[in-house]
Amino acid sequence: MLRSALRQAIVTLMLTTPALAASPAEQRGKTYALTNCAWCHSIDRVTNSPLKIAPPFRTLHLRYPVETLGEALAEGIETGHPTMPAFQLDPDQINDLLSYLKSLE
Repeated sequence: MLRSALRQAIVTLMLTTPALAASPAEQRGKTYALTNCAWCHSIDRVTNSPLKIAPPFRTLHLRYPVETLGEALAEGIETGHPTMPAFQLDPDQINDLLSYLKSLE
């Protein structure tokens, strides 16, 4: 009985607290990251990156202001190591991915 009440309280809190709910842009950004980036980068708040040289997304804001990454994403990110593919995002994808990255700060 206590377990059921606790479970209901947690569900109610999750549904009524806006801070716990991701925006549609964040959700799309997370989906993009999961599909295109998670092979090498950690895209969450706790796990290690599958590829050691790929920084976890949760730490990107420590290296760069997230807002400044938009231009690089539009022009195509190219890095100094051969394991990261070059890619280019459209404006909507950039907005979504940046929204997701900001949610990890």
